[in-house]
Amino acid sequence: MPSDTLSKNLNIAIQTLKAKEGSFKKIEAISNLGSWEIDLITKKSLWSDQTYKIYGEKKGAIEPNLELFFSHVIPEDIQRAKETLALALQSGNVTTFECTIRKSNGEKANILMSGQAIFDHTGLPIKLLGTTQDITQQVSLRAHSNELAQLIEYSSNEIYIVNYHTLQYLYVNKGGCDALGYTKKEFLKLTVFDTNPTLTQKKVDTLKAALSKKGNALNFTIHQRKNGSRYHAQAYIHTLTYHGVDAYVIFDTDISDQKEVEELLKEQTKKLTHQAHHDTLTGLPNRTLFKDRLAQTIIASNRSGEKFALLFIDLDHFKKINDSLGHHVGDEVLIESSKRLQKALRAEDTLARLGGDEFTVILKDIKNIQGASTATQKIIDSIKKPIKVAKHTLYVSSSVGISFFPDDATNGHDLIKFADTAMYKAKDEGRDSFQFYSSEMTTLAFERVVMENSIRVAINDMQFVVYYQPQIHAINETLTGMEALVRWKHPTLGIIPPGNFISIAEESGLIMDIDHIVMHQAMYQFSQWYKEGLNPGILSLNLSMKQLEKKDFVKKLLDTMYIFDFQPEWLELEVTEGQVMSNPSTSIQKLNEISNAGIEIAIDDFGTGYSSLAYLKKLPLDKLKIDQSFIKDIPHDEEDASITKAIIALGKSLNLKLVAEGVETKEQKEFLIENGCFHIQGYFYSRPIPADEIARLLKKSNEI
Repeated sequence: MPSDTLSKNLNIAIQTLKAKEGSFKKIEAISNLGSWEIDLITKKSLWSDQTYKIYGEKKGAIEPNLELFFSHVIPEDIQRAKETLALALQSGNVTTFECTIRKSNGEKANILMSGQAIFDHTGLPIKLLGTTQDITQQVSLRAHSNELAQLIEYSSNEIYIVNYHTLQYLYVNKGGCDALGYTKKEFLKLTVFDTNPTLTQKKVDTLKAALSKKGNALNFTIHQRKNGSRYHAQAYIHTLTYHGVDAYVIFDTDISDQKEVEELLKEQTKKLTHQAHHDTLTGLPNRTLFKDRLAQTIIASNRSGEKFALLFIDLDHFKKINDSLGHHVGDEVLIESSKRLQKALRAEDTLARLGGDEFTVILKDIKNIQGASTATQKIIDSIKKPIKVAKHTLYVSSSVGISFFPDDATNGHDLIKFADTAMYKAKDEGRDSFQFYSSEMTTLAFERVVMENSIRVAINDMQFVVYYQPQIHAINETLTGMEALVRWKHPTLGIIPPGNFISIAEESGLIMDIDHIVMHQAMYQFSQWYKEGLNPGILSLNLSMKQLEKKDFVKKLLDTMYIFDFQPEWLELEVTEGQVMSNPSTSIQKLNEISNAGIEIAIDDFGTGYSSLAYLKKLPLDKLKIDQSFIKDIPHDEEDASITKAIIALGKSLNLKLVAEGVETKEQKEFLIENGCFHIQGYFYSRPIPADEIARLLKKSNEI
């Protein structure tokens, strides 16, 4: 899709969302109704603007949570509030509760709360969604109805007095006449059945039973006007004696707006439930739902004695598509692949996306290897047909691993693990094929475990060392800085390149420890060089999203700099475009903290991800690093040359510095200089080299 069309569609979508948000806020303001959401795991809440207004709190001054709500409830009502909350979490139905609160300014207010719990797949309540309405006026009217007859008459609320036994109207105020379209004279000839079409004698008997116990009751009904139109109403009913006749007074409120809000909440609940169990990109069942269906299939197969096969599918070389063409192209490939997989399967089979380019399939009632082979080959053939995305025609193959229930395993965990092992065997055998699990494949899985353990040992024994790749100003051929890159100095195998261990370190979470080692070694080394009178320029360190997500990362970073007497102006942190866009809000906050400390921020591998320019402008960026995938074939590849020029132009328009990675030839260097990118990193000048070689270069530079 062309960028201008994409931008136009994005603007339309944003305007539509803003319009809906504005309508929602107007509904809340008109009905004096606020909405809220409570995360029952973290106890934190989200309040609408109207909710803040109801409680008298200033938005942004406090962090709403469940305890804040209870702090507003008067002591007499706290126990009932907690009991009602417990009931809502047990029933799962919409629960209504009325109580008195004290606003932040000391004033009291009566509120009506409606809430409903949301449960995860295990039945555990995880969220509570609801509304809060200020009903202080209604309660006041109920309390002082005898003393304030004139106010009742001209109240905007509908007020009725009805004969307790015959249900005939004895009194109606102006609000009731205006709402239903009858005159007072006409009203006195009607019963409540004439204006409440859904009311039955059974409901009346239930209300009377409640009135006999407490003297008051709450009811929700549908009013029918004289012209036949209908609306939702909420009724507070109290018993009284009216002119010597047993009666009850009804305070009705038109809650059509509230009902609209409730419908929106129901729709949101439905969407949240769906999102919790389905992949947002493809719409397929996600890992959570897949595991549940796998467990159910195992139970059913144990009862019936039928076999089934579990397929673990991985798209071959999918990362190259993301890296070279961008994540938006990769997403389209995943969507098309999921559609093809669905067409290749039977209705009774289960297809799920576990994440990334990994899919799983439960093939039910598979009697033998031949049946599984036929079904799997059909899947492989469907995937490898050409996929057209924008101007690209892509050829994607897949590797599939197969495990059998109950032959290979009788539990879901082992079935998935064995199918995954078989999938790696298919990749080792050349891809675009499938493999059945066998005991020999356990050896392959064991080797991955051995590698992970070796990495742990390497971390403990400080086997990881830092190499440095210089960054050069191509005009005057001077060193401006260098990027720190990790190498594994194995005691027997020698230097192990990162491609052999980084992926396993990331999967196992050990990458955080390795990043910590690199940061400490590099900062110490740079500080020493500066103390020796050398000028290594700026140190570029790669920053992962996992590091950014750590609450104390910025503090630890600054503490480390202090320990090594490392100055902020010596440091540049590189974060990849894809990582930033995976959680842009968090990225903006954390990167601003880093930038405020005087540390430069660079976007690494720029052009390979799916950036939002709106977010890009908000990031505290100092530099763009043009990914080597675009540099590799310039100036001969017109498409790469055009992309590189566009990135340089974008960087200049945003007043950002530019660095080109992976420069290996004189032609590439000259192309970059000609188009305004003067800072270069790549084999043309130097491979990544150890600290002692860098030191010799720096000393030689000083001598010159």
